[in-house]
Amino acid sequence: MNQNLVKERPYPADQDISYRLLVEAVTDYAIYMLDPAGHVISWNAGAQRFKGYAPHEIIGQHFSRFYTEEDRAQGLPAKVLEIAAREGKFESEGWRVRKDGSRFWAHVVIDPIRDPAGRLSGFAKITRDLTERKAAQESLERTREALFQSQKMEAIGQLTGGLAHDFNNLLMAVLGSLELLRKRLPAESQQLRLLDNAIMGARRGATLTQRMLAFARRQKMDSCSVDLLALVHGMKDLLTSTLGADAEILIRFPSALSKVTADENQLELALLNLCVNARDAMKDGGQIVISAREERASEDVAGLSAGRYVSLSVTDSGEGMAPDVLARATEPFFTTKGVGKGTGLGLSMVHGMARQMGGCLALKSTPGEGTTAEIWLPVAAAQEAQAVESHAPAAVPETRSLRVLAVDDDRLVLFNTAAMLEDLGHAVVEAGSGEEALNALRKQNFDLVITDQVMPKMTGVELMQAVEREWPQMPVILATGYAELPQSARLKTPMLNKPFTEADLADLLKAVMP
Repeated sequence: MNQNLVKERPYPADQDISYRLLVEAVTDYAIYMLDPAGHVISWNAGAQRFKGYAPHEIIGQHFSRFYTEEDRAQGLPAKVLEIAAREGKFESEGWRVRKDGSRFWAHVVIDPIRDPAGRLSGFAKITRDLTERKAAQESLERTREALFQSQKMEAIGQLTGGLAHDFNNLLMAVLGSLELLRKRLPAESQQLRLLDNAIMGARRGATLTQRMLAFARRQKMDSCSVDLLALVHGMKDLLTSTLGADAEILIRFPSALSKVTADENQLELALLNLCVNARDAMKDGGQIVISAREERASEDVAGLSAGRYVSLSVTDSGEGMAPDVLARATEPFFTTKGVGKGTGLGLSMVHGMARQMGGCLALKSTPGEGTTAEIWLPVAAAQEAQAVESHAPAAVPETRSLRVLAVDDDRLVLFNTAAMLEDLGHAVVEAGSGEEALNALRKQNFDLVITDQVMPKMTGVELMQAVEREWPQMPVILATGYAELPQSARLKTPMLNKPFTEADLADLLKAVMP
């Protein structure tokens, strides 16, 4: 519609009835006239379709009723007429209100109408409904933002996982050496306190690397069927002692609840993290409610695959989070606890763990009304649940002295692993790569191979496959902190999570050796 035609040949006018009828019949544009004070004096079919008013309902009414309450409070209707009269035109986009109270996104053009003497006689107003276009643009922006965030989190995850792997190797050497040294000091030695302090610090570092790996979704998960009610009740004493007397713990579970597929140890750590966060959010103490419910999720729920899930919730009565804080809560290293009071990896770890288990972490919070954190976990398959229930741990025989081939490209870790094995009474040969290991196997007889996973040229899995081809009866233990292993390797290979202790190593040796 040519806006100049509307301005130069205003109506109502009896000079061109056909033109007036044409304007009144247009349905894609709301075209109407205002008097100098802003009252509606004409109304076409498009205006009725967009705004819902019949001509007899709106003619004579002030056009400000089309504006939102916020805009009217700021005096916007009067301002736009003033601008149009002063500058010869007003054009903008914004929210407008229909007769039924609903809002639509409008593109508005207002032109002043003047008589031959130049006096203002009214305004011509053209409105277009752009609600669908705006919704499409916003959807596109959300998709772009989601892609950007996904790419950013993937990049951070790769960096975090790589750093955690290197830290794991360092902590493996530190912890192993400190524990071996402690066994060699007399019980009354004054150096034991310093040594124990160093061990505690190294273990805290190990916990931090586990959180980093969990965020990066590269931590090995031991999936099994978990009874949430039993898990939560089993942790109640730990939660009570950890959270202190100011936090009252309430457990509210339904009478029947399906088991879930999860790593029990990681789920306990995640629940502890959420409860500590809940306590810290309640400055003067309060209630922490741990509850659960079973839900069926469709594919559009938080990125979950369609299926049955159990939502394990931790709700506090604290101060809640503002929307901008809530939006960043699961970002790595983001914390509101102040310098030295939090790593910012707690929620990231929970998020990564839940995703790795096929679920998700959902946060709901309102300032002044507390926060609810929900871990969604897939319901365990019936066969898996039955298998776990009927499984009884077999007695493990004592292990004889073994001849072990230890393989790791990191000399610090290799020295530490060999020292642990020798301390357990085994003979050890060291190899710094997969190729060295195969050469040693072809020259000597061994009872067992322990290999790192992440090595150049030949990974631990590739070495294991080569050993299996030439020495099919040779047991192989894979020592790693990563979860990125082929499914076949995860199912059949004994795993030793880094950083491991001498006790962990001894237990696994007993389990794999006949």
